[in-house]
Amino acid sequence: MILGFESSCDETAAALIGEDGEILANVVASQADLHAAYGGVVPEIASRRHLELMTPVLREALSSAGVTLAQVDTVAVTVGPGLIGALLVGLSYAKALAFARGLPLAAVNHLHGHVASLYLRPLDLDPPFTCLLASGGHTLLLDVKDRSWAGVAQLGTTRDDAAGEAFDKGARLLGLSYPGGAEIDRLSREGDPDAYRFPVARVPGLDFSFSGLKTALLYAVRGLAPCELERRRADLAASYQRAIVRALVERVEASGAERVAIVGGVAANSELRAALAGAIAAPLALCTDNAAMIASAARYTTRLRPGEYLALDAFASAA
Repeated sequence: MILGFESSCDETAAALIGEDGEILANVVASQADLHAAYGGVVPEIASRRHLELMTPVLREALSSAGVTLAQVDTVAVTVGPGLIGALLVGLSYAKALAFARGLPLAAVNHLHGHVASLYLRPLDLDPPFTCLLASGGHTLLLDVKDRSWAGVAQLGTTRDDAAGEAFDKGARLLGLSYPGGAEIDRLSREGDPDAYRFPVARVPGLDFSFSGLKTALLYAVRGLAPCELERRRADLAASYQRAIVRALVERVEASGAERVAIVGGVAANSELRAALAGAIAAPLALCTDNAAMIASAARYTTRLRPGEYLALDAFASAA
C-alpha cells in the first residue's frame, strides 16, 4: 500500500492506493476560496495553509480507506516542480512520517504524477501514447514510451504562459473569479465562440505560446465601455477559450499521434475534451492536483531507504 502526498501549489492532498493501482482513498483540500480574494495563488498563504492541513488530510485518507499507518508500505511525495515553500511543507512532512516508521520514500516529479494518473484503475492505460499535459503551471506535449519518468520524452512545451495560466489571467481580465479556467468554461456556454477571432501563435516545432493571446484579450476588453463589456463578457470568454483549445488541438494534430491522452487541470475543460473526442482523458477527479496520481507514479519511481532521503530537497522549476 502506498501513501501519497501532494502540496505543490494550492491543494493539500493525501491518498492511498494499492500496488495494482486501485484507489483506496483520495482526499484533496482545496485553497481556492482562500486565494480567490487575490485573483490567484499567494505562495506564502498557500504554504501556511498546507502546514494546517497535512495532518487532517492524512487522517481523512486513512479513515476513508479503513486502514492504519501500520499497513502502509511506502510513502510518496511531490518534490517538484511547484511553489518551493508549498513543496517543502509536504516533503518535510512525508520525510518525517516515513523516517519515524522506517518506511521507504518515493520522490515523485509532479509532471510524472499527472501522466501516472492514467495508470490508475479502472483506466490503467498502457504506453506507448502521446500525452498532452496542460495545467496551471505547465503545457507539454510528451512522448510516453513506458511508465517510468525516464521513458517520457518532451516533444513540445510553452514558450511563455501555460494554458492554465492563460485561463486564469484571462478570467481576471474579464472580471471573473478564481480559479479562472472553470469560470471561463462555465461562462463560455452562454457565449458565441466565433464572436471574436483571437490569434493562435505560430511557433516552430510543437511548442506553444499564449502571451499574445492574453494581450489580444486585454486590448479587446480595454476597447469596450463597461456596459458593453458586461454585455459581451460571455462572447469574449467563449472566443478566448476557443483560441486556447485551438492552440492545444493544433499541436496535438501536428504531432501525427495516433494514440493521444490528455491530463492536467486544463484536461477538465469541456471544449478541449469535445475537440479531442478520440483522446483518452484522465478522469475529472484526477485532472487537478491530487495525491493519488503521486502515489501512482511512485510505483515506477526508485524508492529511497530511510537513511537516503533525509537530505532530499524540493525544486521549483522543471528546467
